[in-house]
Amino acid sequence: MVVGIAPALIPDIEKIYDVYFSAFKNDPMGALMLSVLFPGGFEGEEFRKAHTQATIDYWSKTDNQYTYKVLDTDIMEIIGMVLADVYFAPRTAEQRVNHGVPWLEGKHRAKAEAILNPLWEAREKIFGGRPYIYTHVIAIEPKHQGRKAGALICRWGAEMAEAWQVPLYFEASPSSVGLYEKMGFEKLKETIVHKKEVLGTPQDVHVPLMVIMPKSLGMTFEQWRESTKDLA
Repeated sequence: MVVGIAPALIPDIEKIYDVYFSAFKNDPMGALMLSVLFPGGFEGEEFRKAHTQATIDYWSKTDNQYTYKVLDTDIMEIIGMVLADVYFAPRTAEQRVNHGVPWLEGKHRAKAEAILNPLWEAREKIFGGRPYIYTHVIAIEPKHQGRKAGALICRWGAEMAEAWQVPLYFEASPSSVGLYEKMGFEKLKETIVHKKEVLGTPQDVHVPLMVIMPKSLGMTFEQWRESTKDLA
């Protein structure tokens, strides 16, 4: 098996999001988030066609979000995807404005933003205007999980942090923390707690926050935060 990571292209969009929806449906928290973000459903042909076109439109406008495919070249099949915002330079408060969930309305938007806003608030508190990489989606097609694609993504993410000389950050699931720590990622002391009343779950859900530093900087994440506090 030869598995690699490459930039996604427009013809890849439908397959990439096949992987995205399949992976999230297969995880309890992921399935919950899909129901929150897409309350009208996400499997119909009409929805997927509109979603693909909206993705193309977004790709034509974004200047910081990158989508990557995880490709098994033995079978020439996309088996995973990564979605990351890369902030190469410091940003102003205006550039960091939270735009919420504009594709939803009413109670659906209120619920989605009650879940997503704390994620934005945590990033704002931890990073402010500092440069960093924010990986907000990592997905592996369920039938291909266990083939070390997740470890490949971890190594690749660490290489990106090293190449750009900035930390890489993401929100993990409780079940995945062990893998990330094994791959050299650090669990931050900060955490996010989604209240059960908001999620509609039996218990509160704690979201571990993970980061990896470029080794060549020779400092811990907290030392880096202190050295860049003028950008916060």
